[in-house]
Amino acid sequence: MPVTTVDIHSSIIMLAINISSLMLLLALVMCFLRIALGPTLADRVVALDVLNILAVAYCALLAIASGQPVYLDAAIALALVAFLVSVAFARFIEKSGKKL
Repeated sequence: MPVTTVDIHSSIIMLAINISSLMLLLALVMCFLRIALGPTLADRVVALDVLNILAVAYCALLAIASGQPVYLDAAIALALVAFLVSVAFARFIEKSGKKL
């Protein structure tokens, strides 16, 4: 069975990429608002974690849109660093002893 590739320049794929990009942009704006206005430190940390997830999703979308697989490598590296940042923030909150 031959392997078929998807034409990334078809109109439906480009429409999906554009809509996904707009949705990611809207989610990024909402995360920045939660970081700026979050009532507690935990809200800000969760918003920062979601921001990292959205950055990974944007890297994956960029890899699809451009056809360059190097963006997937960047997405994987960013996901690993984001996990370490989340763990570091959790330890910071635990050590600080602040009530959430």
